[in-house]
Amino acid sequence: MHPAAKFIFLAILTLPIKTENEKLKLLKKCSKSSNQNLECDSLPIECFDCSIDKNPKAADCIYGEPFTTDCLTKNGTVCKGKRIFTFEAECRFCYQTPEWMHVCTPTFSCRKDSPRRLWKTNCTVQDSVICLGSRTFYKNVECNWTSGHKWGVALILSLTLGGFGVDRFYLGHYKEGFAKLFSFGGLGLWTLVDVVLIYVGYLGPEDGSVYI
Repeated sequence: MHPAAKFIFLAILTLPIKTENEKLKLLKKCSKSSNQNLECDSLPIECFDCSIDKNPKAADCIYGEPFTTDCLTKNGTVCKGKRIFTFEAECRFCYQTPEWMHVCTPTFSCRKDSPRRLWKTNCTVQDSVICLGSRTFYKNVECNWTSGHKWGVALILSLTLGGFGVDRFYLGHYKEGFAKLFSFGGLGLWTLVDVVLIYVGYLGPEDGSVYI
């Protein structure tokens, strides 16, 4: 394996997951005419096709152990020199990759306050990851979408204007907000309870989202 190619591969794996725009920029980088004087092994891993499911040796690898596979530069990639390289990767299926190696579609239908803890969503490993099996898979994740409500703002409102129900209005609990307003914060008791509930995170946005 070319030392430079191995270094590029390992370095790419330590980067954060790329957005779709960043991926498009990388693909354009692979096909730039100015690359004709660049060695292929100096290009990022996204410029290579590492279809290890076609590699008969991959089926015999041991989970967690390193194995090697051949990668070919993708169609349209502009570079000079050798176009097939051998990369080293960890033996595992794509659904077994850690969270930072794949992107999951946000689940906006879930509720943080629901007794149900996990929700099914669709995940795809990033292009720089070499793994076995389908690169898109289902995964059970915790509800983690947000509608923009801040925990600190809710707590401050509860401490300062909680007696008028402003904290409840801010979180979208309008019925409780009006009840709290016309009862003067439950004569102070309801205000105190809400401060505690917001502080421990029990009382959140009415839409079931999480704080930011």
